[in-house]
Amino acid sequence: MVQVAEQKNNVKSQVHINESKSYLVSKRFFDIIGSLIGLTVLSIVFLVVAIVIKLEDPKGPIFFGQIRVGKNEKKFKMYKFRSMVTDAESRLQELLKHNETTGAMFKMKNDPRVTKIGRFIRKTSIDELPQLWNVLKGDMSLVGPRPPLLREVQTYNTYQKQRLLIKPGCTGIWQVNGRSNIGFEDMVDMDLEYILNQSILLDLKIILKTFKVLLGSSDAY
Repeated sequence: MVQVAEQKNNVKSQVHINESKSYLVSKRFFDIIGSLIGLTVLSIVFLVVAIVIKLEDPKGPIFFGQIRVGKNEKKFKMYKFRSMVTDAESRLQELLKHNETTGAMFKMKNDPRVTKIGRFIRKTSIDELPQLWNVLKGDMSLVGPRPPLLREVQTYNTYQKQRLLIKPGCTGIWQVNGRSNIGFEDMVDMDLEYILNQSILLDLKIILKTFKVLLGSSDAY
């Protein structure tokens, strides 16, 4: 990660993005085809998860929409299957002291706001599947940096903001290399390394590795 180390030494410098027209067209093509196939093939999974969420909490919504920050700091609503109690956001402040990661992110292994079905769909990453709709819309890509919350971006320095130079992804290099066990600074380094070296071949490798996470990973919570 020599290139990333050099970026840290000069936070005003910018990473060089692969912006060739052929790559961008190919990436968007794969995003559209991949999201359409995913939404079609996984439609039964969507139905089953929706039913189970409703059975556990009939009054709560099935999906959870949250404002995230995408490419060039453009805001968009990202969708997930709801894995927490309906008042999760209002209870966050009281849990910040139990944060188990570093930097701008919040992670808590035994978060009391997570529902029973929520623990399962988080562990298997099933809660992330509705983001295929964000990919189809063009807000996200299949592969890219994790889309941060607005409050997280407000704490970013110039170096860290460079992870917002490309579209965020459903999966990415940090998710397949430790996920919740990766600290914020390491995640940023991995994202910038991806931006420097992004290619269709690298995207395919990350997607293949992601299937292992979908089968269940001890790194997800």
